[in-house]
Amino acid sequence: MRITTVRILVQILIFGLFVSFCVLTTYSFVDERHGQTWVSKFLEIDPLVAISTGLATGTIYKGLAWSAVLIIPTLLLGRIFCNWICPYGILHQFIGWVFNTRNAKERFDSNRYDGIYALKYCILIAMLVAVLGQFSLALLLVGAALAVVAVPLGWVIARSVRHPATRRTCLVGVVVLSVSATIAGARSVTKGDWNGTLQIGLLDPICLLHRSVTAAVLPALNMPLVVQEGVPGVAGGVGDYKQHIGATLIGGLLLFLVGMNLFIPRFFCRVLCPLGACLGVLSRFALWRIERDPNKCTDCDLCLHACEGASDPHTQLRKSECFVCFNCIEDCPHDALSFRFLPPKRHEIAAPDLRLRNGVFAAVIGFLFYPFARASGKSSKDFSAGNLVRPPGSCEEWEFLERCIKCDQCIRVCPTNVLQPYPFDLENLEALWTPVMNFRMGFCQLHCTACGEVCPTGAIQRIGVEQKLGLGAYADTGPVVLGTAHYDLGRCLPWSMKKPCVVCEEVCPTSPKAIYSERMQFVERDGKTLVRSATDRTVTVGGLPKPGELSPEPIVFRANQFRGDGTTTYHVEIVHKNGVTETHEIRRNDADTIEIDGTFDQMPQAGEFAVIKYEWKVPKIDTEYCIGCGICEHECPVVGDRRAVYVTAEGESRSSKEPNRDRNRGLSLMKTADASGGGGSRRGALVSLSAMVVSPARPVRARANGGGDDCGCGTPCGSVGARHNGCSGHEVDLRKFLA
Repeated sequence: MRITTVRILVQILIFGLFVSFCVLTTYSFVDERHGQTWVSKFLEIDPLVAISTGLATGTIYKGLAWSAVLIIPTLLLGRIFCNWICPYGILHQFIGWVFNTRNAKERFDSNRYDGIYALKYCILIAMLVAVLGQFSLALLLVGAALAVVAVPLGWVIARSVRHPATRRTCLVGVVVLSVSATIAGARSVTKGDWNGTLQIGLLDPICLLHRSVTAAVLPALNMPLVVQEGVPGVAGGVGDYKQHIGATLIGGLLLFLVGMNLFIPRFFCRVLCPLGACLGVLSRFALWRIERDPNKCTDCDLCLHACEGASDPHTQLRKSECFVCFNCIEDCPHDALSFRFLPPKRHEIAAPDLRLRNGVFAAVIGFLFYPFARASGKSSKDFSAGNLVRPPGSCEEWEFLERCIKCDQCIRVCPTNVLQPYPFDLENLEALWTPVMNFRMGFCQLHCTACGEVCPTGAIQRIGVEQKLGLGAYADTGPVVLGTAHYDLGRCLPWSMKKPCVVCEEVCPTSPKAIYSERMQFVERDGKTLVRSATDRTVTVGGLPKPGELSPEPIVFRANQFRGDGTTTYHVEIVHKNGVTETHEIRRNDADTIEIDGTFDQMPQAGEFAVIKYEWKVPKIDTEYCIGCGICEHECPVVGDRRAVYVTAEGESRSSKEPNRDRNRGLSLMKTADASGGGGSRRGALVSLSAMVVSPARPVRARANGGGDDCGCGTPCGSVGARHNGCSGHEVDLRKFLA
């Protein structure tokens, strides 16, 4: 069997597995197999995800250790992943094969190497520098300072040491010590706060394809009613149709990148793919590669006919560009090409074709992206533009942005469609396509923790239902709080429109209910009147006089306008001239006379005020019990651009322990205690002034955390306000090796 036939069979199997995993990533499937997250394996074997999250957080999430399995064949065989395993690469190759209408000469020309193919290395550099954030500047400054010492020292060693082996050993030692000192010094400058922004997921092929399938492809296929409902007696449907904000942009990007194959074969893989660039850098050390025998080669260029990577197998092979597709070997009519172990290096170009100035320019762009993105303050001070309510178990916002790869697997598994990709927003580009809760789309199901089960990087920690609800062993810490519900009193039916409604109270899932009803009195419209005459049981009223007049204006009520019913009661409050007030329930009324239930304690006199009020139930929110699940907003019957009740991230437990008040969205107030400007760190000078809040902060919020199962390390996994430091059960701390 031909090797290319084997490759095609492997590609069909791999792509079928990827599609199966995407389809199976549903709440019911994940919930039934709690803890078995093998549906995330394509993301977990992505070495770029492991490298970038390791740089951003200093830790490697446990599942990402699988990426080492992919690095091994890359170091042995080269970029075999790109053409054999990557589902996005397989899709591009298939589209290029189906729509390839080029003649022979055009195929040869399109498969020659072009300088634009080095762009992916610039993209990789920019994204990795953005991941480092402030640490990259500290690294540059400390490295430059150490170079002042290391360069002269190396020159002295090179001039004074005569023996070549000893000289080489000393120079290597100087380099190793310089690199180690640079990293250690940079860490001390940044005080351990690496603080970067992870944008790898924007163009990482696995993340990009999974996001496209989740937000655009599957919803589009699920749109017809016959697909949702099935055919009676023949086949069942696939369930409710899910909608995703920004699906047009996500789906359009997929179509654009796939459509570019009509102009440049494997456009994304050759030009843009940061994972391909990462593997290209590693593949320069590969032990096996394509070797051309110049004695057999006739320069027919037939090896270019179907070259997937544009790696120039007809001359010196560009090792970092070769996809190991083996097409060139089978297309060669003279057997001049073979796959050999450690062939002569003079026949290859091992390093990527990247100019230094282009790499430096890319690094500058990556470094500037971080401060430019954070300068808007949308992840710290100003949360008004985007209501960033994150899923249960999410890390504090800055660490969340250091971990989330925008794969949208959590969005795929969400059973209620509440999780949505954050839309394109120039004021908050950092958060693009990260998961947020949109309570117009759905609500957070009380007993669901599936989003944490499938998150491959720990941006959403794995928490159990007990921890989410604050039950059992987590009773002292309380439930995970996503946010707090608020009322828009101008839109609420009972508060502003005099219509009874208790929907939000009925659907509130907490116990005791966070939303409850309370009977309150409100002044009836035109209810401020003057007494004209009275008996011991009735009072005749008139409207307030016009300016400059003394006699009351005539007034006309509907008959029994103020007779109460099962939900509403009406009262009249008499304000006597001596300052005494008395209130009585109204039994009936006619055009201008009101009859009360009982008798007046003090006979009303002409000219005294008679205020007509109505009393009924209105909903109120007890912030001590609200967990921000959003079901009240989702079920609110008020339609239009905004519900009468809405949920914001205020009071979220994931940032309640963050001492930086710009990043703390708890309900308690924070203030700098050291007003005199004395010594001590800024973090140590922050104290909580909970007593100054109208609604006191509940103890469970002060101690609640954002998630992670207790793994026996003594620290709740993913605790809010601090990183999860080195729990062997969930992630490996890389920073301790650099201390």
